[in-house]
Amino acid sequence: MNGECDTGFIDNTPELFDITPHEDHEVQVLKYIGDKVVNEGKGLKKDYDVPRVPKVPEYSGLGGTKQILDRKGPEGLVEWVKAQNKLLLSDTTMRDAHQSLTATRIRTVDMLRIAEATSYFGRDLFSLEMWGGATFDVAYRFLHESPWERLSLLREKIPNIMLQMLLRGSNAVGYTNYPDNVVRTFIREAAAAGIDVFRIFDSLNWLKGMEVAIDETLKTGKIAEACVCYTGDILDERRDKYSIDYYVRTAKELEKRGAHILGIKDMAGLLKPYAAVKLIRALKQEINMPIHLHTHDTSGNGVATVLMAAEAGVDIADTAFNSMAGITSQPALNSVVAALENTDRATGINLDEIQEIADYWDDIRPIYSQFESDLKSGTAEVYKYEIPGGQYSNLKPQVESFGLGHKFKEVKEMYRAVNDMLGDIVKVTPSSKLVGDLAIFMVKNDLTPENILEKGKNLSFPDSSIAYFEGMMGQPFGGFPAELQKLVLKDRKPITVRPGELLEPVDFAAIEKHLRENFDIEPTMQDVLSHALYPKVFEDYLQFRKEYGDLSRMNSPVFFDGISEGEICEVEVDEGKTFIIKLVAIGKINKEGERKLYFEVNGNPRELVVLDKQFHKKFDVEIGTTTMADPNDKKQIGASIPGTVTKILVKPGDAVKPGQSLAVIEAMKMETQVTAPLEGTVASIVVSVDQQVKNGELLMQLD
Repeated sequence: MNGECDTGFIDNTPELFDITPHEDHEVQVLKYIGDKVVNEGKGLKKDYDVPRVPKVPEYSGLGGTKQILDRKGPEGLVEWVKAQNKLLLSDTTMRDAHQSLTATRIRTVDMLRIAEATSYFGRDLFSLEMWGGATFDVAYRFLHESPWERLSLLREKIPNIMLQMLLRGSNAVGYTNYPDNVVRTFIREAAAAGIDVFRIFDSLNWLKGMEVAIDETLKTGKIAEACVCYTGDILDERRDKYSIDYYVRTAKELEKRGAHILGIKDMAGLLKPYAAVKLIRALKQEINMPIHLHTHDTSGNGVATVLMAAEAGVDIADTAFNSMAGITSQPALNSVVAALENTDRATGINLDEIQEIADYWDDIRPIYSQFESDLKSGTAEVYKYEIPGGQYSNLKPQVESFGLGHKFKEVKEMYRAVNDMLGDIVKVTPSSKLVGDLAIFMVKNDLTPENILEKGKNLSFPDSSIAYFEGMMGQPFGGFPAELQKLVLKDRKPITVRPGELLEPVDFAAIEKHLRENFDIEPTMQDVLSHALYPKVFEDYLQFRKEYGDLSRMNSPVFFDGISEGEICEVEVDEGKTFIIKLVAIGKINKEGERKLYFEVNGNPRELVVLDKQFHKKFDVEIGTTTMADPNDKKQIGASIPGTVTKILVKPGDAVKPGQSLAVIEAMKMETQVTAPLEGTVASIVVSVDQQVKNGELLMQLD
């Protein structure tokens, strides 16, 4: 099945299969597989190796850092770290490694298979970073599974190693500031569900942006690892904005605020090996906290940076099992362990044992190859562009979604130019998203740092740009460029205080009522928080679960690729309940644009009718036309970017003022407000929410 439309209308498949499935689970699973096969062009046979799950010897009472924390508390754990001569290692395979390599797509089921072996063979690891960052959003949005359930299941399977998450300060696990009650409640729930180490950062190194998260983490009795984000190059004396003194001052402030561990968050892999020595030695002389280094291997120098940092006395370093390491991911764990053997910083980790885990991920990774970037090796150009690892692998697909794939190099050059235009800021989610969004926006609209003040007067800038200049991401070191801030904000007034001080608390009871009444669930506080953080994403997830059921146990090749004609697969739908499914035949399309799929489920014949969306799309294209806005007629409001209409903020008959927001368009997490260019009345609206629109397509008409 190749996804093309078949123009024949004859369906001569044997009638003996004319039996419809009756059980809900059965219907839901077949609908999902059928839709993959018919509408996504999936179902083509792919050969994946059966993953080798290591056998774990029988054991009892296995202890680790989790037991030290539970027994001695955060202060005791810190003293234990400081007493170690060995380099402690954290593994990021279950979070940042796959976020950086495979667009955060690794599913819980593939983590659970290796969890027990990780618990045993990785017993000497400091922590497992397996939550937070983009995993929360992606789990719901693309994998249709609960991140809370992932945390709970991995906590159960790995009781001896501390579990760690990445928390974006006042942004929690989102891209905007949330009210304080959301951040505090989220931290309490995450701690209760199994998180031991909260790595807290602010995307601009603004300490006020971290204060609520640090305070609440301290109250939970968990580890507060407060970060200073590394940018620039301390070896280059010409770049003196982010100097050694800057990093030392920031670290001392974090220590005063009660942080247990200092995290150096080198999100773009900019910390060169000799810079690591200089930075770690300076910090060791000034602070008493253990230091935990996080870096990426985008340049190819990651292992060298970790080893040099170890020589300088760093306490803990982030790494990833070798088969999930390198390029935009973390430095290679197995290689670091091998390099330090027979030295005074030897990790004590058994190389043969951890190779078993690396072999497993080596088998798993091909399933996710469709989500990998084109980057096949390290590149030193990261030192030039300073694009963070997770963003680097996602930037090209985002650029391509705007039809700018042929201008990818221009976008990278513009990324650098935008950073300079902003005054050289720290770049990590969400500030890195701002730089990326603005770079794409400028390339698309033929803007440059030289002409933006003139040509950008009547343009609606991406939401991330507005949020940044409004102060909703915090206050950057060195301040905002005043003219650019005025251009982007137009009539909006920026704030100078912490956004959480101005935001009204979220009404959790109202969300609970909404979910109960509209989605027929009895919501937990985890559900309520998920809705508070990502309302539409969470509601879409609930809708998916209603239509297709819980597919979190489905094998990943089937989940992503469906099955081919004649192929048999096993699908676990519940504890101890499995369907053995065979796709017998794919029927021809009928006049209504439907196909019958013929299955066997546990040996019983089943059939399912699936609407062929490609067929309908073909005829829609032939019959329908797209109306484009006249760029010379300011009363015709066109889409400023290609994407999905997520909000329509006015209705026919409404009076609008210049600069008023009319609609919101989203593409690859880049949101743009469509604003009124002049005063008028809304005469008509020709699009609807969730409609895909082209760049320049007519959205509405003003009188």
